[in-house]
Amino acid sequence: MDDDLIGHAVNLPARDGIGIREPEVEEDTGAAENGMPMAYPNVFQPLNIGGCTLANRIVRAAHSTGAVGEDLIAYHEARARGGAALTILQIAGVHPTSPTDIPVFDDRVLPFYEQMALRLHAAGARVFQQLWHGGAATEHRSLRNFQQPLAPSAVPNPMVGIVPQALTGTMIDEIVGSFAAAARRCEQGGLDGVELHAAHGYLIGQFLSPATNRRDDHYGGSLENRTRFLREILAAIRQETSPGFPVGIRISADDQIEGGVDPEESAAIAALVEPGIDFLDVSLSSYWRFHRLLSTLDEGLGYEIPTSEVVTRTVEVPTIVTGRIMTVDHAEHLIGSGVADLVSMVRGMIADPELVVKAREGREREIRPCIGTSVGCVARFMTTGRMRCVVNTAAGQEASVPFEPAGRVAEPKLVLVAGGGPAGLEAARTAALRGHEVILHEMTGHLGGQVRMAASAPHRPDLGAITAFLAGELERVGVSVRLRSPVDPDVVTEVDPDELIVATGTIPRRGFQISAPSKPIPGADLPHVFTSWEVLGFGGRATIGTKAVVYDDTGTFEAISVSDALIAAGAEVIFLSRHEQLGAAIMYPAATVAASRERLFGGPFWFVPTVAIREITPVDEGGGGTVVTRDLGTYRERSFEADTVVVVSYHHCNRELADHWSANVSGQDPSPRFNLHLVGDVNGTSSIMDAIHAGARVGREIG
Repeated sequence: MDDDLIGHAVNLPARDGIGIREPEVEEDTGAAENGMPMAYPNVFQPLNIGGCTLANRIVRAAHSTGAVGEDLIAYHEARARGGAALTILQIAGVHPTSPTDIPVFDDRVLPFYEQMALRLHAAGARVFQQLWHGGAATEHRSLRNFQQPLAPSAVPNPMVGIVPQALTGTMIDEIVGSFAAAARRCEQGGLDGVELHAAHGYLIGQFLSPATNRRDDHYGGSLENRTRFLREILAAIRQETSPGFPVGIRISADDQIEGGVDPEESAAIAALVEPGIDFLDVSLSSYWRFHRLLSTLDEGLGYEIPTSEVVTRTVEVPTIVTGRIMTVDHAEHLIGSGVADLVSMVRGMIADPELVVKAREGREREIRPCIGTSVGCVARFMTTGRMRCVVNTAAGQEASVPFEPAGRVAEPKLVLVAGGGPAGLEAARTAALRGHEVILHEMTGHLGGQVRMAASAPHRPDLGAITAFLAGELERVGVSVRLRSPVDPDVVTEVDPDELIVATGTIPRRGFQISAPSKPIPGADLPHVFTSWEVLGFGGRATIGTKAVVYDDTGTFEAISVSDALIAAGAEVIFLSRHEQLGAAIMYPAATVAASRERLFGGPFWFVPTVAIREITPVDEGGGGTVVTRDLGTYRERSFEADTVVVVSYHHCNRELADHWSANVSGQDPSPRFNLHLVGDVNGTSSIMDAIHAGARVGREIG
């Protein structure tokens, strides 16, 4: 999540109301001082930006969290202590016509800045503020009296959908002045520098792009004219701040708009403004292809580098790159090869705030990995206003929730975990860190549960990083693991635990669809009808033909992954869905599903919305069977030819072990002496985030 998102209404608590604590001063314990080998010689070199010295080359680019006050400070402080040399704070709206959570257009922001600077400096980090005006991307509801957003021209933002008002010369002068005043406040508040957000289709970027700047005055047309607004802001900031105060910009190497800015023109922009800047931060895209701002695991690691380096290699000032750079080893390569001087690692440090310190100390295997779904960070922020993380239960809650469980118990217990999927693995690890004796049984020969299956699909292997990490952690923290060992009541009786954690997951339910829950799908038992597990090669193996029909009852990634696997096997796919869109149940599809939609819709794939299955007919001697559907609401019938059918619907929860002991508690047999906990999909959920968070919560609560 390497970017700022749409600004929210100002909501900064007054100084007396946020309970900001004083910092604990922490000395730098670098590898050289501790006599450790310097595995990353380029990363752990200092660098000067203007008059500011950074301790190493790892940066955290600006990104919104939804946190304010102490919560926001604690979030950034955790990652400063974790080794990030520079934090660039999330968007701060410089003018009331584009307000955000950080009201940098008002002096009341100063106490917050003073505390942020104090805490991050004590942790050994520097802190810059990203200065922003959203222009046409400003949310209408955040503006007073729902006034019209402002922009260079009357070109709407595709995700906001409001026609903006074209700025007059007087308005432009006022906003230029507001950027300068904002930079002055940042320096006055103790921050170390500022970054102008000229990327991603926000106001400055709207001036830079010929696709959104349709002016015919001296702010439009030629490249020199389109950069005039940016150059005026830079000049005004220099007048308001001290010599040596770092000022840089963030630009998109390619704004991904037809007729917009490409990498070559972006390089020309960078060269034109370079005399006025101290650093250059290069990113990608705009709201026209929103998912490429902060792409998911559908994109390769470092996916922005091919376009970014066209720009970074044209300037002499220090440069920053970003875009799914998840390891310090990758950052070391990028710096060593001359792509950039600094590397942003945002999502990697959302997942593990201690990532840089662990790498510096040679503890890479202890780094909790980001799996790149964007479901916890981007999607949850855009939907609820607060960022979370699929794999880190503390992310965004650092003021109240520690990254690792706090303290070991005085009286350790014997904990039996049934199931080695993400919920069971997380529960076992967390309980062991608390000092309990933990035994985990897994009925198959491998740990990972359904994440292991999901990671086997095309474009999804990064999912497996989290269960691989957790499996490795079990060995490190001393959990006893028993593979090919199902848990039944006799096993529980033999182990005699103090706590039983049931994390036994789910299995596919054949012939079920929610549109007709009491009636099995006719033909669901035919030999050419399969489950997702069978397509992915688990619990059987599907025979894949050339004409496949996938029925999606759930609106999750399960049916998307099945489609990818079928296409990879050479089949054409007709995707029938109960829903109106692909991935309908996945949070914020513009960030999470759009890459999959582009990929599938560009191949042998056809999408049919809002239908239920009436019947599946046998494959005849000529090789053709059919799936007969009815449109939801109208009951119109249609038929689709298929020699392979996959029904993706809601699973059966494997509650038998838990139900046995629940029945005993009800009085059928002597009550067990252990406490019973159910975590993960066995509770009817179907998300990695729910599984990991539930496992962590139970592991922490066992006292």
